[in-house]
Amino acid sequence: MLLILHILFWLGLGLLFHSYVLYPWLVKMLAARKKGNQNCYTKDDALPKVAVLMAAYNEETVLREKIESLLAQTYPGELIDIYVGSDNSSDDTNAILREYEAKGALKAVLFNERQGKPNIINQLVAKVREQEGEKKASIFLMTDASVMLEPAVLFHLVKHFKNPDIGLVDAQMNYSGMREEGISYSENTYLGSEVQLKHNESRLWAKMIGPFGGCFAIREKLYKAVPGNYLVDDFFLAMQVLVSGYSVINELAAKCYEPVSHEASEEYRRKKRISAGNFQNLFHFKQTLNPFSKLGFSFISHKVIRWLGPFIMLILFISSLALAWSGSQFFLAVVGLQLLWYLGVPMIDWILRKLGVHLMAARNITYFNLMNWALMMGFFKFIVGIRSSVWTPTKRS
Repeated sequence: MLLILHILFWLGLGLLFHSYVLYPWLVKMLAARKKGNQNCYTKDDALPKVAVLMAAYNEETVLREKIESLLAQTYPGELIDIYVGSDNSSDDTNAILREYEAKGALKAVLFNERQGKPNIINQLVAKVREQEGEKKASIFLMTDASVMLEPAVLFHLVKHFKNPDIGLVDAQMNYSGMREEGISYSENTYLGSEVQLKHNESRLWAKMIGPFGGCFAIREKLYKAVPGNYLVDDFFLAMQVLVSGYSVINELAAKCYEPVSHEASEEYRRKKRISAGNFQNLFHFKQTLNPFSKLGFSFISHKVIRWLGPFIMLILFISSLALAWSGSQFFLAVVGLQLLWYLGVPMIDWILRKLGVHLMAARNITYFNLMNWALMMGFFKFIVGIRSSVWTPTKRS
């Protein structure tokens, strides 16, 4: 029995170390001398037509700025069609869309019942596919209303599609409006590590595991309708591209910006929703979980282990507690360290925040614990069943 407990503890610890430390380091080292895709369009080439697809629900505070950032793209305007679907918005979103549609800047599709983002995008795709010949776009730009684009983003994404092997290109996401008193710096730290890891996966073997979702481009022919109840549509689309034999990469020059959430409760709600969607995708693409393939190795190392992280940490605690109970002084200390990590540090962080002191190391641990709790609760949300993808935008600065 003690042997089994030892195996469970060290195996679990090894898996977490692999996912959070070893795998990112390994990919970084192997990708160091790789250049990534070099077969790109230039601005003098005949560029493909692009359809911008966006779902919006009560986005009046950011919608004008978003549309203007799309209209300011350096990509030839005659090659861009913008489609925005309003998911039964109750604020001034529809009025803003009608205003821009009257100017000929976009095509607005106003829904009278809540649909959820995947259903909105699926219907926008159907409208684009009704076009014929030169009017039909061959590239889709998927973007969220809260994400602002630098002027050259569209060109930097689309340029890679000269390479016929590339099916999806992700932008570089950056957070704006960070403040010490919230979780924004911790979220930004996580985002920075994810950007670097995905970029290295992209350079190493062109199999980046999931775009950030706020802004990415995909070939029209590779878009397959997302199931209406799926919560993480961007990951679904990227995996569909990969299993179809095409590459998924990212482009650091395509810089986008999104206001960050400061409230832990808001980010917890968002992460819980994403977690439930992650497990939908995990079971949908379970056939890719071959650790001896590049895709399977990356998927397991980068995502699956982390998604199962809360359960692995629970196993670590239970096994170390049992070993400590058996008389092991080493595991008694291990239990103490875990209690400090899960309870002590968050308590210290809470006290320091009340005193106006912001210790980022403590804040990052608190954030890590909260997000793993969201992962676990998301799993149970998935088990109970997800019937709708209807969403409410996260409150941001």
